[in-house]
Amino acid sequence: MNEMTKVTEAAENSINRPQPKAGVLDIAPYVPGKSKGTHGKTVHKLSSNETPLGTSAAARAALEAVAQHLELYPDGSSSDLRAAIGEVYGLNPDRIICGAGSDEILSLVAYGYLGAGDEAIYSEHGFLVYDIAIRAAGATPVVAPEKDLTTDVDAILARVTDKTRMVFIANPNNPTGTYLPFGEVKRLHEGLPPHVLLVLDAAYGEYVRKNDYESGIELAATSDNVFMTRTFSKIYGLANLRLGWGFGAAHIIDALNRIRGPFNVSGMAGAAGIAAVKDREFVARSVEHNERWLPWLTAELEGLGLKVTPSVGNFVLIHFPDEDGKRAPDADAYLLERGCVLRMVGNYGLPNAIRMTVGSEDANRTVVAHLKAFLEQA
Repeated sequence: MNEMTKVTEAAENSINRPQPKAGVLDIAPYVPGKSKGTHGKTVHKLSSNETPLGTSAAARAALEAVAQHLELYPDGSSSDLRAAIGEVYGLNPDRIICGAGSDEILSLVAYGYLGAGDEAIYSEHGFLVYDIAIRAAGATPVVAPEKDLTTDVDAILARVTDKTRMVFIANPNNPTGTYLPFGEVKRLHEGLPPHVLLVLDAAYGEYVRKNDYESGIELAATSDNVFMTRTFSKIYGLANLRLGWGFGAAHIIDALNRIRGPFNVSGMAGAAGIAAVKDREFVARSVEHNERWLPWLTAELEGLGLKVTPSVGNFVLIHFPDEDGKRAPDADAYLLERGCVLRMVGNYGLPNAIRMTVGSEDANRTVVAHLKAFLEQA
């Protein structure tokens, strides 16, 4: 069978089966970080920004209690979880929506407010889910270049047109670890038309210890066109359960509640989330661990001659020399062979960089030692 015949048959077959709507097959699937080293061996998994401290004991206990009644449907409105979040953050629970990770919340806001002919803007090295959500909603993504691997407010505002309906900002940003001071976020908001929705993704907000940072609660509480998302996957250690939440004006929450699934948060996730958000001691220990090891990692890696983008999250972006045998793919292969799994970020437009989660003391010291050996080899 020649190539022309194969192409013709493929075309004929496609006519005789259901087809996804226009644009779906143009979406690049999201590829998560690796979980295994070479030959399946994993010593330290530092590819997905998971906390090295595990999960709150209170959250585990709540999870086990719900496991005794798996035959029951969960609370369809996550009312107890929203109340707990509202209590901890000082928010009106009626203006909170919960979902299966902040990924679902981000998709819901795209489905609720974007359609064919609309445009949505995100920054050059922004979270890949934004592009997926925008395209899945039938809209067109517009990418704004960054300045020094940091979101550029002026670049975003310059790309606003009469088709713009939404702007996504990860603050702090993943995978760069950089952030926008609150003054810059306010300047961005003030420069947007009132019908454009500003979505502030603060998945790593709990880790930030900068006086000029604000996660988005203030703007979302006082504006009709700002929506903030958060996650339980990072500092709370509940990534496996898929749990996130969003906060915004009542009219936004009303719209999203009309399109979300009726039981989109499992009972296990909801119960664990309530216990986790109330366990402030666990969160404080997580912040303390990160505050100790983030600067240590940065200093040690820079001491090896590597460039590290200043980060306020629980990860670092490491840049490698443009030299044969010393580039990021070479370092990644070297580390994988030794069971250390980090995250290549070529799909974020950073082909010569690797993102590393701040891990346990042993994990951090082991990776630094391996990278030292890697750079010293002939």
